[in-house]
Amino acid sequence: MTNLAERARRLNPGMRTGFALMTDHKRLPDPLPLLPLLPPGSLVILRHYDTPERATLARALRKACRARRLILLIADDFDLAVAFDAGLHLPEGRARNAGARIRLWHRRTKAKLSVAAHSRIAVRRAAQLGADITLLSPVFATASHPDAVPLGIARFRALVRGARIPIWALGGVTGRTLRMLANSGAAGIATVGNLTHD
Repeated sequence: MTNLAERARRLNPGMRTGFALMTDHKRLPDPLPLLPLLPPGSLVILRHYDTPERATLARALRKACRARRLILLIADDFDLAVAFDAGLHLPEGRARNAGARIRLWHRRTKAKLSVAAHSRIAVRRAAQLGADITLLSPVFATASHPDAVPLGIARFRALVRGARIPIWALGGVTGRTLRMLANSGAAGIATVGNLTHD
């Protein structure tokens, strides 16, 4: 059985679709065993916010990602991203206040910069920041944020059409909902946790 990452690559005929695994200290306390399931070039976004061993996990992920040709991004910690020569993922609120230091670092290092977005304005702001990708969410109902109102596939398609930045789908992406993203223009998908769920 193919996993979600493998199925995502075939989402858009003629275009390779990106994939990102997002860590979570509750739903995915140890992401390392899942890395062999990811195609080369996939992103691994270390969240694990407020975890005391975050730097230790970042070090282990950096080593494993390099061995498997994966791209590590650190969420919401510029200094840790710099220390581990990793990319950076910014939550929507942080992107709103991103300073010149982040812009300069991104231009100078060419490290991957991703930004979370939940609206058209946030997508536009990510493009103005010069981010490489935007993770737009929640596209579908998600266990991570059960009270959030999903965008739905029609709204997601509309936001993708008007964007000046590659848009990746996040939130409730499973084997079942992945089919709904076919030909949506999604440049990639992101998920937290299990890569084999339907």
